[in-house]
Amino acid sequence: MPREFSKKDIEIFNKLAPEARGETISREAGHHFPYILRPISHKFAESAEDFRERLERLDPEELDYLVGLALENKEDVRSLDEDLDELLEVVSEKVSPERAKELKDFLGLV
Repeated sequence: MPREFSKKDIEIFNKLAPEARGETISREAGHHFPYILRPISHKFAESAEDFRERLERLDPEELDYLVGLALENKEDVRSLDEDLDELLEVVSEKVSPERAKELKDFLGLV
């Protein structure tokens, strides 16, 4: 069963995709997005650079919160494709290299 966005999830989603105007429902599928980063990567960001720019809008606490969700399997980062590299770089720069490594290790990346 997909998780429901908390108030904090919605605030982060809106920061990453202001053009969604607070809407967290997929028009194509007709249900609430189960994750924050996947729709940003797949539906809103036009490129890896755009995805990175969006991530850079977040403060370190918000980024760390997303990493925590990923480590609990509550946020899907495995399907981000090339955007995963951008996420890891931004986490390394804004949170810490150790936190980025923790996520990399969790995902089984070398």
